[in-house]
Amino acid sequence: MDFRLDLIENKVEFFEAYDLKTLEHKIDQQIENNKGLLLEIHHISHHAVFHPKAEKMLYSAVVHFKAKK
Repeated sequence: MDFRLDLIENKVEFFEAYDLKTLEHKIDQQIENNKGLLLEIHHISHHAVFHPKAEKMLYSAVVHFKAKK
């Protein structure tokens, strides 16, 4: 039996929330999870739009994690 471990080199995750505090909490939680995979943040992009059905702002973020060197 062949056992092989590969490291994750790149990982992109998407987050959304109706307030910035919740969005920040979700991202912080995933940063801690990804530390165990030896990943760190490479780039973050964020956006805010008005959600007409919810009648409030919707905040989203894309976080690119890369392997620590």
